[in-house]
Amino acid sequence: MDYISTRGSAPALDFADATLAGLASDGGLYVPRTWPKFSEAEIAAMVGLPYAQLAQRIMQPFVGDCLTPERLLELTTQAYGRFAHQAVTPLVQLDQQHWLLELFHGPTLAFKDVALQLLGLLFEEFLGRSDRNLTIVGATSGDTGSAAIDAVAGRAKVDIFMLHPRGRVSDVQRRQMTTVLAPNVHNIAIEGSFDDAQAMVKRMFNDAAMTDRFAIGAVNSINWARLMAQIVYYFAAALQLGAPARKVAFSVPTGNFGDVFAGYVAAQMGLPIERLIVATNVNDILHRALSTGDYSQSTVTPTAAPSMDIQVSSNFERLLFDVGGRDGLALAEQMRGFESTRAMQLTNAQREGAAALFTSARADADEMMKAIRWAHVETGQVIDPHTAIGLHAAQTAGIDPAVPVVTLATAHAAKFRDAVEQATGVRPSLPLRVGDLFDREERLVQLPGDYAAVADYVAEHASPKV
Repeated sequence: MDYISTRGSAPALDFADATLAGLASDGGLYVPRTWPKFSEAEIAAMVGLPYAQLAQRIMQPFVGDCLTPERLLELTTQAYGRFAHQAVTPLVQLDQQHWLLELFHGPTLAFKDVALQLLGLLFEEFLGRSDRNLTIVGATSGDTGSAAIDAVAGRAKVDIFMLHPRGRVSDVQRRQMTTVLAPNVHNIAIEGSFDDAQAMVKRMFNDAAMTDRFAIGAVNSINWARLMAQIVYYFAAALQLGAPARKVAFSVPTGNFGDVFAGYVAAQMGLPIERLIVATNVNDILHRALSTGDYSQSTVTPTAAPSMDIQVSSNFERLLFDVGGRDGLALAEQMRGFESTRAMQLTNAQREGAAALFTSARADADEMMKAIRWAHVETGQVIDPHTAIGLHAAQTAGIDPAVPVVTLATAHAAKFRDAVEQATGVRPSLPLRVGDLFDREERLVQLPGDYAAVADYVAEHASPKV
């Protein structure tokens, strides 16, 4: 298996090199040259596998010769051994049709752990085969940062620099990043939005003054290995609900489009998915793009669901590439236009290709709070704002009642205590394993929303590539 760029100009890489590279050298995102396919019989044979074994089975075609099946199973067993639930991603039934897929049982209480616990091990594995040092530069709207930091803190040959928008993440999200005091961890609070931080990260990947000195790597969902790991829980949930004999729909609270794109890949691999429901908050660029073809950036509105406060969804490029005929050079021109004007129209092929599997919905603050209250009163479940947006979308999507609808529960409610308490009157408690979070020392640096300031800080503190 080799990996090609969505923009058509970067050299193809194997899985190991694509994992360490993150962003392609032409500014595009790596995708497999072809989608691996499982037959119905092969999917049926996966029923009942423990999560680590299922993960190895699903991911092996993407890994190719870079890891033996035995070694990949060792890594998945190690990655998911840190989760607080034996099922890793358990299903919870809400009513006759609706289910929650709990993705928050990892060490930082968010779905990002499912991928990043493995990604940290992959970095260590592949760096151990060379004399390279890796400088990870990432942007977070809340959960990616803490999950990535937990995954790589203290690991050899890796420095991590995580940018977050100052004042726009919850206190729990911030402290989960800033209380990790390992010497290879650097937290940077910038003035501005997540989109500003993400733009700086992408710029650094294309800054020769930085890439000549440092091996810049990615933990954001622009890194293919992250999406690969997220494909697994779509299979896990669908298999429990009757796949491959029965179709399942998924509702996914979405900001950067990576989580729901993993569901799209699962469908390309043969998993029978009825619909993928893209759930957004009022920062609704994805809803507008999928419903009208208008992919136009507007001002980011801060909300109680900060991980979705995004107006440039990086992984949407992967979908546009795949449904638009995989013409990298044409997509490169399309994306250059968007990057200069902050607006573009999807082509007919892109709109029709997306509509075959995707639908979308938008939830405002009142609808989000109503969903939190419904879950608490009607089912006894305490859910976070992001999950509530997904649940609102699931309940209003008009899916055939015979088709189970799974909402991805992307974060523990205690990460967003104020919003949950406002909706339910209940202030959720942190699990015991992170209960002393507010007693820990914090360490971070505050920088202006200026690329040069961030690049200078990284250059001063990172280890050269060799």
